[in-house]
Amino acid sequence: MNYPKKVTIGDITVRDGFQHEEKFIPTEAKLWVLEQLILAGFKHVEVSNFGNPKGMPQFQDADELFKGIHNSKKVKHLLSGVSLTAITIREKAIQRAIEAKKEGFGPDRILLMVSTSESHHIKNSGLSLKDYWKMAEEWIPKAQAAGIKVNGTVSTIWGCPIEGPTEMGKAVEFAQRWINIGANDVEHADHDGSASPDRVYKYYSMLLEHFGKPDKHIAHFHTTRGWGLANVLAALQAGMTNFESTMGGIGGQPANFVSGVPVSGTGAYYYKDPNIVGLVSTEDMVVMMDEMNIETNLDIDKILEIGRMVEKIAGRPLRSECIKTGRIPKNLSGR
Repeated sequence: MNYPKKVTIGDITVRDGFQHEEKFIPTEAKLWVLEQLILAGFKHVEVSNFGNPKGMPQFQDADELFKGIHNSKKVKHLLSGVSLTAITIREKAIQRAIEAKKEGFGPDRILLMVSTSESHHIKNSGLSLKDYWKMAEEWIPKAQAAGIKVNGTVSTIWGCPIEGPTEMGKAVEFAQRWINIGANDVEHADHDGSASPDRVYKYYSMLLEHFGKPDKHIAHFHTTRGWGLANVLAALQAGMTNFESTMGGIGGQPANFVSGVPVSGTGAYYYKDPNIVGLVSTEDMVVMMDEMNIETNLDIDKILEIGRMVEKIAGRPLRSECIKTGRIPKNLSGR
């Protein structure tokens, strides 16, 4: 079995994870999680979404949260080596990120997103693909001029919940287009658990054959059908070295019901049970990689502690197995 011996893992709990929670997560709790993740060694974390909070009330505290992490006495000395990301799907959100950066509390990196499925893309962004690419070409230089790096995400690589099967080769073309118009890196997303390990291996093999090396490319998996870690392994075997995940495997679609209030515009969940939606568990992935002797440069014991606390913050059992079972002992126990 061939795979890289060193990887980079970004944690996206506070944005992609908490966005799916049906109760508002207190700003203080989000800030605590961000601080602890950075103290555990994460160099890439997603903080919030600068989109309209009317449609995503979980992010109504985006400015406050960015200000809080920038002013945190616990991690301020570490921030020069950490990339703080905000999601900015449309122009107003990008402009908001630029203004925040000018004021001294903005993100280091923003994320724009396209779907290879036109129907999914329009539902997600409100623009056709043609118009979105035009918008991205205009705003990427503006963001970078303000000192903000830009991620271009490609979604619906392995399937679309609206249209069904999609063509994987199209996603490689979209990734190249992101690079061509100036994106600093590209995320390749299984947005709803459609990917199976064989197709994951095929896609990332195609991707690396096209680009040559994986340094600007990030693998993002959901585990809706329980295949998340199998897909991580498939991506590793294809040669991928950058991954992202959430504590407890939470996250996915923005919640359509938050703290007792229905949220308009988010649409129905992909699945009847909203708790089915979720990403790969950070805790389980880092423990698995540790057992495979893959270097992550993360404090795994601390990550398991954070995972147990995130479960309390969410107020429900989450998907991590390793916060229950712990790590595999490295030495004889003496029992």
